Formats: sequence, C-alpha cells, structure tokens
Amino acid sequence: MDVHALIKEARQGSAAAQKCLFDLLGDRMMLVCRRYVKSPEDAEEVLLDGFYNFFTTLAHFDYKGEAALYSWLKRIMVNECLMLLRKKNVFTIVTETAAEEIALEEDALNNLSAKEIFELIIQLPVGYRTVFNLYVMEGVGHKEIAALMGISEGTSKSQLSKAKSLLQKNLLQYGIEYAKRKSQ
Repeated sequence: MDVHALIKEARQGSAAAQKCLFDLLGDRMMLVCRRYVKSPEDAEEVLLDGFYNFFTTLAHFDYKGEAALYSWLKRIMVNECLMLLRKKNVFTIVTETAAEEIALEEDALNNLSAKEIFELIIQLPVGYRTVFNLYVMEGVGHKEIAALMGISEGTSKSQLSKAKSLLQKNLLQYGIEYAKRKSQ
C-alpha cells in the first residue's frame, strides 16, 4: 500500500494504517529523537508522544509527497524533544575548557562508522548537542534556536562553536584510540 493511501486511511482513524505508518517511519524518527535525547527510554517516550501528536493533527496535513510527510513528522519529533528537554530543565549552558580549537586530522575519521560518530555526538553536553543538531542537522538559524531554547543568539552561536570544537577533540581522540586498538 502506498503512503498516500495510508495517510488517507489514518485520517479516518484506521488503527491498521496508523500502525503501518508507525512501522514505516518509526525507526527513522527514533534516530532523530536519539540525536537530541541521550536516554533511549526518554527517546522512546518522545517518539510515542510525537506519533500521537502526528496522528491527532493528521487532518491538518496536506500530503504533497513522502518528503513533505517526512519533514513534517521530523519537525514534530524535534519539537517533542525540545519540550522534553525544557521540561527536564537541562538547557544549562556548559563552559567547556577542553573545547578549544583543534585541527582535526583527516585520518582520525577514516575508520569511524556513522554509528560511532553518532555516539560521539550523543556524548556532547545537552546544550551543545541541541544547538548542534538544530543548526547543523535541521538547518535552523541562531535566531530561531535562541527562541526555541530561551537563550540569546550569541549564546546559541557560542554553544555551536564549543560543540564543534569539543566534537572535533572527541573525534580526534576516538580516532587515535581506534587506530591504536586496530594496530594491536
């Protein structure tokens, strides 16, 4: 069954169509949630809340293709993640002295998988990780990030800069450790 038909049926309250949509899109949306929320349990809660929101507002969605559907659902998931992070009051701004500018050697990344890089991103402090994801992954500007997180634009820019520096440091360190383990 095609996605457009599933959307039509889900709008009419078909539990089977909703389950098919969840099965079709759930894994991709869980990856979005995990980029923002460190705990797998919290990410699963956000995912379920996001899909609930998705299904209850589906009547207002104008289907224009799978890409539009994915973008809309992804936006719902990001907003749900931000709501959880605000609720938990974890947007404390971290000062990281270790996040100084570091030249990243290309060889450090050659042997790292996407999963390993993802794990390094998840390890960033919440504020860094959230700004990094919003700016780099979602393409949100600093003005909107500031409004979403309740911080200043300058703080958003600073958090992004520190996130990139710390991520480079961690990538370099992990890449060197990985290379050492591999050569032993």
